[in-house]
Amino acid sequence: MAKTSQIVKSKKEPKYKSRIVRRCFKCGRYRGYMREFGLCRMCFRELANKGEIPGITKSSW
Repeated sequence: MAKTSQIVKSKKEPKYKSRIVRRCFKCGRYRGYMREFGLCRMCFRELANKGEIPGITKSSW
């Protein structure tokens, strides 16, 4: 989990557009981030397995 100070810093408007840090809204992680959902890979998997993300199902064939 990210430090609170890092999360607050990433929410501020950056001086340059290239300095934007996108973080998971649930845990604050910046690696493995999926823009489409606003989640990191671990939180995405957790919520998808619970069925809390609409339209996402676990694939099996």
